[in-house]
Formats: sequence, C-alpha cells, structure tokens
Amino acid sequence: MTNQVTNVVQSIPVVGGDLAPAASWISEHGMEMLGRCAAALVILILGGILVKLATIAFQKTLQKSKRVNPLLEKFLVSVASKTGWAVVLMLVLGKLGVDVGPLVAGLGVTGFIVGFACQESLSNLAAGIMIALNQPFKVGDYIIAGGVEGSVLELNMMAAVLATADNKRVTVPNKSVWGGPITNFSALGKRRVDTVVGIAYGSDIEKAVRIAREAVVQVPGVLEDPAPAVAVAALDASAVTLNVRPWANCADYWAVYSGAQKAVKEAFDKNGVHIPFQQIDVHVKNA
Repeated sequence: MTNQVTNVVQSIPVVGGDLAPAASWISEHGMEMLGRCAAALVILILGGILVKLATIAFQKTLQKSKRVNPLLEKFLVSVASKTGWAVVLMLVLGKLGVDVGPLVAGLGVTGFIVGFACQESLSNLAAGIMIALNQPFKVGDYIIAGGVEGSVLELNMMAAVLATADNKRVTVPNKSVWGGPITNFSALGKRRVDTVVGIAYGSDIEKAVRIAREAVVQVPGVLEDPAPAVAVAALDASAVTLNVRPWANCADYWAVYSGAQKAVKEAFDKNGVHIPFQQIDVHVKNA
C-alpha cells in the first residue's frame, strides 16, 4: 500500500516544484501520522466524555454536601471543567507529537504576566471566593457593604449588584465588599424600629410612655414578640426625649417606621400630651 501511495503522489503533475520529498515523507510517516491522528481523536472524544461525567459527579457531590452555596458551586464546577479540558488537550497534543513542555512553560510565563496585569481582577476574585465561603449575605438581602446601602440583586465572583432605596443599580467590586464591615439587615428576620419623640417638661412622663406604647401596638406590622419598648432617652434643652422602639419583620420596616411616628403623634394630640417646639430662654439684663 505504501508503494501505491508513492506512485499516486508521483503521478500528480508538478507546477513549479518537485513533490518527491513530500511523497517520500508520506511513504515513510503517513501511516504513523494517520495512527496518531486517530488516537488523538479517540482521546479527545473519550476525554470529553470523562470530563463531562466527572464534572457532573463533582457538582452532585457539592450539592449533596449542602455546605457550598450556588455561587461557589458554579465557580468550582467551572474551574474543574476547564482544568479537565486542559489536561485532555495536552494529551491530544502530546499524541500528535507536539512537545508540550515549552507550551506549559510559556503558559506559566504568560499566566504570570497576565496575573500581574490583572491584580485588581484577581483581588476581586479572591474576595468573591471568601464571600462565597462565608456567605455574609445572599441575593434579596438588604445590606450596607462597600459604602453602599441597598438590596442585593446579583452576586458573582467579581462584584455584588445592589439596588438602592431610590432605585439605583450600583455595582460594588467584591474587594470593596469584603474589605470593610458588612451590615446585613435581613439575616435575622426581625428589625427594631428606632424612633424618638419629645414631650414637654410639664407633661406626665408615665402617662406619655403608656400612651406611646399603646399607640405603637396598634400599628400594622408591629410584632408582639419582642414587645415594643418605650423609655426616657434624654433630658434635652426643650423636651424630655422618649425612645419608641417597636419591632417588625424586615419587609415591614419602613411601613412600621412611618406608622409608629404617625400613631404616637395622633395619640399624644388626642390625650393632651404636648410635643414642644425647640425653645431658647433669653434673659435681658438692664444696664
């Protein structure tokens, strides 16, 4: 068969060159190269199947452990899949006779250069991994992070996307999120609503405390447990300041905040408890 290939190649008309060297190479290495290509194709197909099966098994293992959140799971599965394909491609190139040693060394140098140039991105990625591992918040939580306050719309390995109270979409790099305090208002399910009200110094404090407590209990969304608390906070220049502190579910916070102040004001007006304006006493000394 080798002689037949040689005769066929030599019978092709030559324009501007001699195909004898090519025919000689094919006659000497053609079958070997064909075998290498076939083996490389088999490795590619079987390797692809094995990578897919291994990735699925890895993902199921992560899901069964219930210790990895979806964000970290997606990242780890992606890394495992890409690593598997890289190994398969190295095997394929090696089977084709390509020396992968210099290629690996070149990739290492390239990786170092790229890593140096992308320090910010790598910092965000590292912070994203820490967020995924520690899970200080999740999508839907209301948080303060990186100097931004809002509801978490999206969370990936590079940044967190928040919606502010005035409906602005803000993207905060993970490095900024993990690099400072993170306040999660939704994590514990309940929030204390802190409001203050001042009463005149001539008012009956016990009566005012009782009226304020009875008023906020009637506000929709105020929880019975913990019970609302009303207490004297300070003796200010023009008023005795009361802390009025009902509790609410996180979703009802702003409705309770507004409703509590309205209810206390109306209750004080109805029961003759005076809320004073700020006052300044001026004493004039005659010359």
